[in-house]
Amino acid sequence: MSSARDQVQRLLALVPYLRENDGARVDDVAKEFGVRPKQIIADLKVLWFCGLPGAQMGDLIEIDIESAEGEGVIHINNADYLARPLRLAADEALALLTALRTLREVTAGPDRDAVDRAIAKLERAAGEAAAASEGAAAHVHVEPAAPEIAEIVNRGLATKRRLHLTYDVPSRDETTERDVDPMRLVVSEGRTYLEAWCRLAEDVRLFRLDRIADVKLLDLPSEPPPEATPRDLSNGMFQPSERDLLATLRLAPPARWVAEYYPNESVEEGPEGSLIVKLRVADTNWLQRLVLRLGGAATVLDPPELSTQIAATARDALSAYDV
Repeated sequence: MSSARDQVQRLLALVPYLRENDGARVDDVAKEFGVRPKQIIADLKVLWFCGLPGAQMGDLIEIDIESAEGEGVIHINNADYLARPLRLAADEALALLTALRTLREVTAGPDRDAVDRAIAKLERAAGEAAAASEGAAAHVHVEPAAPEIAEIVNRGLATKRRLHLTYDVPSRDETTERDVDPMRLVVSEGRTYLEAWCRLAEDVRLFRLDRIADVKLLDLPSEPPPEATPRDLSNGMFQPSERDLLATLRLAPPARWVAEYYPNESVEEGPEGSLIVKLRVADTNWLQRLVLRLGGAATVLDPPELSTQIAATARDALSAYDV
C-alpha cells in the first residue's frame, strides 16, 4: 500500500516524467517508480483533479484515463507548469545528500556507482550548500558489512530473487541456515538490516548484514506472501508480535526503567513501589539475560517454566563461583 506522503512525492515526479515520455506504457511507468500498475492508474486519477488555483476546466491537468485503463498508454496535457522537477532548497539538498551518503554505505557494485553519480550531480547542483554539508551536516556512521555480502544482498533485492543465509545468532550462540525472500534494506542506530520474509520462521524478520556469515543467490523468485508487510520502525527496531511469548514481570523500584525502555502490553502499580509489566518476548534468552542482569530487582511471574529456567541458570552461575 502506498502512503499519502509517498503518493505526493511520486505525483510531483510523475508529471515531468510523463511530459518527457508521452505515450509511456502503464507497466513501464510502474516499474520505473517501483509500484504496481494499478497504483499508477490510481495516481493518474488523482492528477486528473489537480492543477492551477481556480480548478476550472482549463486549469486542470488533462489525462486520457480511458487510454491508460484500456490500452495501457498514458497521455498527459496542460501541465506545463510542472514540466520540470521542483527545485531543492538548500536544506532539502543537504538532507538529501546526507541520506544518499548513508545509502552509499549499504550498497555495493553498480548500485554504489549509481549512488556516487547521484551524489556528484546533487553536489554540483547544490553548490555552496553541498560544500557546507560536508563539514556541517550530520554524518551517519553505519557499521560496514563484508562487501561481497552486501553486493549479493543488493543483487537479490534488485533482481527479486530468493537468498540463502548462513546467519549468526549471538543470543543463542548458534549459526542458522535459512531461505529468505528479500524485501528492503533499512538502517537503524548505525547498523544495516535486511528485512525479508523468512521461510524458516514463516514471518517477516530483520537480519543484520554484519551477522550474515554467508549468502547465496538462489535461482528462485522472491515471493513474499501478501501478509509480509514492512515493519513500522519509527518506534525502534524491536516490534513485538502477537506470536511472541507474553511474559509477566514484577519490577522493583530500581528496575522500573524497564517499563519505559521496552515496548510492553500493560503496566500496573504493584506492592512496595514495584511495577507489574506484561511484555512480548520473541527470544526467551534475551529476557533471561535481562532478568539476570537486574538481579533481585526483577522477577518472572509468568510463565512459570521460564521463571524456573532463569532460577536454574542463576544457580548454575553461582555454583561456578562456589557461592
